[in-house]
Amino acid sequence: MNSALSDPTLERHFRGHRDTVTSVDFSCTMKQIATGSSDSCVMIWNMKPQTRAYRFDGHKDAVTSVQFSPSGHLVASASRDKSVRLWVPSLKAESTVFKAHTSNAKCSPTVRSVSFSGDGQSLVTASDDKTVKIWTVHRQKFLFSLNQHINWVRCARFSPDDRLIVSTSDDKTIKLWDKNSRECIHSFYEYAGYSNHVDFHPSGTCIAAASTDNSVKVWDIRSHKMLQHYQVHSGVVNSLSFHPAGNFLITASSDSTVKVLDLLEGKLLYTLHGHQGPVTCVAFSKNGEYFASGGNDEQLLVWKTNFDAAEFGDGIGQQHRSRSGTRAPTAHITVSSEPAQRSQTSGASEVSRPDTVPRSHSRTGSLSRSGRLQTHGKPSNASSTSDSHPPHTAPLPSHPQEPASEGGLTSTLEHIIGQLDILTQTVSILEQRLTLTEDKLKECLENQMELSELLQSRDQA
Repeated sequence: MNSALSDPTLERHFRGHRDTVTSVDFSCTMKQIATGSSDSCVMIWNMKPQTRAYRFDGHKDAVTSVQFSPSGHLVASASRDKSVRLWVPSLKAESTVFKAHTSNAKCSPTVRSVSFSGDGQSLVTASDDKTVKIWTVHRQKFLFSLNQHINWVRCARFSPDDRLIVSTSDDKTIKLWDKNSRECIHSFYEYAGYSNHVDFHPSGTCIAAASTDNSVKVWDIRSHKMLQHYQVHSGVVNSLSFHPAGNFLITASSDSTVKVLDLLEGKLLYTLHGHQGPVTCVAFSKNGEYFASGGNDEQLLVWKTNFDAAEFGDGIGQQHRSRSGTRAPTAHITVSSEPAQRSQTSGASEVSRPDTVPRSHSRTGSLSRSGRLQTHGKPSNASSTSDSHPPHTAPLPSHPQEPASEGGLTSTLEHIIGQLDILTQTVSILEQRLTLTEDKLKECLENQMELSELLQSRDQA
């Protein structure tokens, strides 16, 4: 029997920070939530009612990132004070500190993010010194640095199997690194803005990026193609988090909303209003039962997921089939940047759940049984997208599909394939033109340097 989807509900409402909540993460046991804030504090909130929170003071400037270790025994925090701290999440507030990034520049390099490897043995940090660095958790020994970014690095994450690292920078690139060879194996380019946050899909085959051009993009790390492109926010997208099953993606934006994206069907599922002002961070719990959001309003909101209750653990293919059987009544899609009207003390929220989404809002896509994202629809020609380049498309699934029951479906698929081929050729031509332009620019710069050296030698003579 198919079960209808249920709306997310606001379960808990925490106040305690004195400035913007910048980062949030759940412990593996679901008993604690860690947050970092611009008030320079790390706080550990207890999910058990009537249990006091822990406030950890130690950083000398804003905390930019927090994360529990896989075991839940440690919390790592990064800060504008150039340091990373490892805390024991207990009343004693014990911590060790190390200077993760240094610079010869006049301004101190902020450490933008810190993240544990899947085995809990390593840390990866990203900084305004344009580097990504890897450390051991034990004794915080520096291992190596990744140095190809040419601007601030906003975020870095390990892949689920710890073999790869992804990083995003203000230089408008998202770089994929091989941890063993320490080489950049691919760069994804952002054209309209840079990404604030990037993370791996639980399958390890895809990455998602939250961008300053108000979009969310999902890339295949093997084919290097964009699989999905969502234009559902009206403000900068600050953070995102994958559901542990890989079916859903939640996003936090400066338009004051949290969005829930259905990756199986490639569409917007919910718009959540609960914060007053920009939403700066969001995270699913490790079992997917809850997610949390933090914002400029100094609040931490904890939501009960609900919409995946009947599906989690059933298998991706089965989930996709059962989802198509029932639909909740149509609701209006809200993409307004104005915060919802709510009580300051109760933390009341508003949930908007669309049944259908205009094609201008998302790139159609699906997940195969292996967990790999695949597109399965004709790309949108939406005029609302802010990208000046043609949208990237992903190939149709290469694994066997269920046979078509009608001849019309076959002709439709053939038409879609034809359209995808045209778009692929267009993108290829544009990539060739971009390469030629880059070569010309490089040649001009080299000529300019030679001329400058010639003039300098003449002056010295």
